[in-house]
Amino acid sequence: MRGRMMASGAEGNPRGPKLEDGSQVAVIGGGPAGSFFSYFLLTMAQRIGVDVQVDIYEPRDFSRPGPGSCNMCGGVISESLVQALAVEGIKLPPTVVQRGLDSYFLHMDVGSVRIETPLQEKRIGAIHRGAGPRGLQETRWGSFDGYLLDLAIAKGARRWPQRVEEITWTDGRPHVKPQGGTSQPCDLLVAAVGVNSAALKLFTGLNLGYQPPQTTKTYICEFFLGQEVVNRYLGSAMHVFLLNIPRLEFAALIPKGEYATFCLLGQEIDKPLVQSLLDSPELKRCLPPNWHVPDDFCHCSPKISIHSAVHPLADRVVFVGDCGTSRLYKDGIGAAYKTAKAAAKTALFAGVSAEDFRQHFWPTCRKLRADNRIGELVFAITRQIQKRTFARRGLWRMVSKEQQLQGGQRRMSTVLWDTFTGSAPYREVFLRALHPSFLSRFFWEILRGSLPLHKTGAQARLP
Repeated sequence: MRGRMMASGAEGNPRGPKLEDGSQVAVIGGGPAGSFFSYFLLTMAQRIGVDVQVDIYEPRDFSRPGPGSCNMCGGVISESLVQALAVEGIKLPPTVVQRGLDSYFLHMDVGSVRIETPLQEKRIGAIHRGAGPRGLQETRWGSFDGYLLDLAIAKGARRWPQRVEEITWTDGRPHVKPQGGTSQPCDLLVAAVGVNSAALKLFTGLNLGYQPPQTTKTYICEFFLGQEVVNRYLGSAMHVFLLNIPRLEFAALIPKGEYATFCLLGQEIDKPLVQSLLDSPELKRCLPPNWHVPDDFCHCSPKISIHSAVHPLADRVVFVGDCGTSRLYKDGIGAAYKTAKAAAKTALFAGVSAEDFRQHFWPTCRKLRADNRIGELVFAITRQIQKRTFARRGLWRMVSKEQQLQGGQRRMSTVLWDTFTGSAPYREVFLRALHPSFLSRFFWEILRGSLPLHKTGAQARLP
C-alpha cells in the first residue's frame, strides 16, 4: 500500500515542504469538504500564529434555490456529526435545519413500525444543501453548504466565484487558473469537488496517480406537500422503506419544511425502479390519499461514491470528501468532516509532501475504507432480509416488541437506527448484530413470525 500511496518524486523526505507565514492554499470546491478544510486550517493556524491565505474556488451561489446551488444529496446530518460539530463550536442555527428528526418509520410489506431515537433527543437534522428546490416561492431556510462556506470566510478565507479551468505544475508547485483569470501558484492544492463535478477531469493530466472513486447512480427529488400535509403525514420522522425490490438498497422520505425529499440508493437506480417504489402501497400510505406525482418537480440522478479513490494524495495535493474517501451510502457529510480535518491538521503540523499525507492523513481514509467493507457486508445481509418474507416479518416483530418496552434492550432498533441514519460506524453496527442475545431473539421472532398472524379487525397483533 505504501508504494501505491506515494506520488512520483516523493520519497518520504522529513524536510519536505511545509505551510508557513505567507503560504497560499487553493481549495477547489466550496461544499462541506472544502469549507471544513478551510475552516479548520485557518482556525488552527490562527491558534499557533501562522498566517496562511486560503482561496476557495466555488462558482455556485448557495443562496439561490434550484439545481444551480444544489449539491445533490438527501440532506440528513447524523446525530454523531451534530455532536462533533458542537464540540468544534459549530452549532447549526434553526434557519439551516428545516426539521429535527426524533424517529423514523420502517415500512415493509409485512407492516410498519415507528422507531424512536435511542437517546430520546431531536438531534438528526433535515437540511437543504442549497437554498431549496426549483420552484421555491419563498426562502425560509438557509443553505447548509452556504452556512459552512460563510464560516470559512469569517475565518479569513477568500471565495472566488469562478470555475477553475486549468491546473498546471510549474517550478515544483501547482498553479490554478480560474475562468477569465490568470494562473496563480499555491503551496497546497486541496481537491474538494465531489464525484459529480466536471472539475475532477482537471487532475487526470497531472501524473499524480489519482483515480476517481467508483460510483453508482442514485435518485433524489423534492415533492412540495405544504407545511400542514408534511406535519400530518410525515411529522418529525424519516420514513424508511425496506421492500423486496431488486437493486434497491435504501429508500426514504425525509420531511423538510413544506417539502419532502424522496431519496433512493442502490445499484444504478433507473426510472422503472423509481416508479415501482412510487406505486408501492407502503409509500402511498405515507402520503394523502389523493396525492399523485406532479408533472414538474425538482429531481436529479447524481452519482455517489461506492469505493474510495486510488491515490488521493501527492506532493502539495490532497483530495478530501467524496472525491477522495467517503462512507458507503450514508453520512457523506460526516466523512467530509473527518477527512477535511485530518488533511488540515496534517498540512499545518506535519507538512504537505506526499509522505506527510501518507503518514498523518491516510490513516483516517484507511479507517473509513475498512469500515465501508464491513458496510458492504451489512447491506448484503439486509438484502437477504429484504428478499424473504419470513425474515422481514421476524424483523418487524422484534422491533415492534422492543418499541413497547420501557427501559429494555432495544438491540434491533438500535442496529437499524445506526444503519439507516449513519450515526455509528458499520463496524459497531455489525458487532452489535453478532451479540448472542440479538441473534437468538431475531431467530426466535423469525420462527414465531412463520406462524399465521391472528387479527382483530384490521389490526394485526403479535402472537
